[in-house]
Amino acid sequence: MTTSATDPHAIEIHDLHKAFGELEVLKGIDFRVAAGEVVCVVGPSGSGKSTLLRCVNRLEEPTSGRVLIEGDDITDRDADVDMLRSRIGMVFQSFNLFPHLTALDNLTLAQRRVRRRRRGEAERIARANLERVGLSDKVDAYPAHLSGGQQQRVAIARALSMEPDMMLFDEPTSALDPELVGEVLEVMRRLADEGMTMMVVTHEMGFAQEVADRVVFMDEGVVVEEGPPGRVLVEPTHERTRRFLKLVR
Repeated sequence: MTTSATDPHAIEIHDLHKAFGELEVLKGIDFRVAAGEVVCVVGPSGSGKSTLLRCVNRLEEPTSGRVLIEGDDITDRDADVDMLRSRIGMVFQSFNLFPHLTALDNLTLAQRRVRRRRRGEAERIARANLERVGLSDKVDAYPAHLSGGQQQRVAIARALSMEPDMMLFDEPTSALDPELVGEVLEVMRRLADEGMTMMVVTHEMGFAQEVADRVVFMDEGVVVEEGPPGRVLVEPTHERTRRFLKLVR
């Protein structure tokens, strides 16, 4: 990962707050993700991790604060949100595939409607990305005929087919049977090796320790501590982080 001091960060989050009625879920989040960096966000359920991720691409409207994507403010009232969001691939806990479409058609639909690509170009890109996630033999398969791990890999390939500058992953393995988790994490490892900027909300501590450049530990809507995985996950400085890690190991 190499960035110059003058380059904008891939993602910049400034004093981000999000409330649902009286419930304040995010209480002033500040951090940055550099181009090519892998940041894993960990913490207990209800700490605001998924809400943070959804605010980054404006699936949730922040109550206050700013989110910049490669220097452009996606939270600005006049921002072209669709254009900025097109730079960001998103993979959810649930696979969100269209059940009546084949894997290939799931990958080409948004390309044709959003990117305005012709069918031939969209299919070429889709096939290349299915091969990238190890599913070149599942082009004509429907979601119901795929395992959970395969469905999630199709979802990753769909996001990659939009050619994003960065990828957001919201607990991408939490809906999978344990024996299927590894195949999805392996795809994510390869993306990290290729230099993809990634912000990953995960409960997979082994993955975070192995792949992340930086780990952010959240609790009760704030960043408790952040740093290299070897420090945060092995020698955390905050007592709250130590208590959390004891429970998940």
